[in-house]
Amino acid sequence: MTVRAPIPPDRGLCAAVNPGTSAGLVRIGTGRAFRPGEVLMREGESTTFVVLLLEGCAKVTATTADGGRALLAIRGAGDLIGELAGFDGEPRSATVTAVGRLSARVAPRAEFHRFLVEHPDAAVAVSRLMAAKLRWSTDRRIDFSGYDVAVRLARVLVALVSTYGSLTSRGWEIGFPLTQPELAALIGAAEPTVHKSLTELRHRAILDTGYRRMTIVDLPALRAAAVLPAS
Repeated sequence: MTVRAPIPPDRGLCAAVNPGTSAGLVRIGTGRAFRPGEVLMREGESTTFVVLLLEGCAKVTATTADGGRALLAIRGAGDLIGELAGFDGEPRSATVTAVGRLSARVAPRAEFHRFLVEHPDAAVAVSRLMAAKLRWSTDRRIDFSGYDVAVRLARVLVALVSTYGSLTSRGWEIGFPLTQPELAALIGAAEPTVHKSLTELRHRAILDTGYRRMTIVDLPALRAAAVLPAS
């Protein structure tokens, strides 16, 4: 059995506000359903709407200097997307694509601003979530300079499973497919080195992989590999 809720009660924007504000958030804007692979917003475009994910996951990518695509982050139920353009009106800094079927609320910039003015706890919560995204980026930069690839990979996997994991009979499953090139982009490493590190985690019975599936079999051991506290 898989333990998962459309919006986890302990994370995301709805969890950071009072119940009345949360009820308003899930009614903001217009409800939208996105197909797997459908683009929610595209890098460089001038749109300013914001998106609150209700169910499903999305990948955030950006163009690299050589014209390739780099995975910057994963966003899931409860996350707010597009808030930078929603605040400053500048072109989108990244492309956001649905991983599987995804449901969301899409709100125009003006409605989003009005909601924050009318609900100060939401304004504070959005600021905190934006700070958390910045902290994630800062932590990754610190990891890049302070740890080898194996530790960086373990740290990113711990972060992903802690935020988006689902507990199953096999262990903690990351609820969306991640390719080795995407993992390499997340941790700033070469794909062959990531492949070697994943193989080592499998040999140590910490990680199990299958078609479009990644399961953390031994989370305490993964935390140890990530040089993180036991709990």
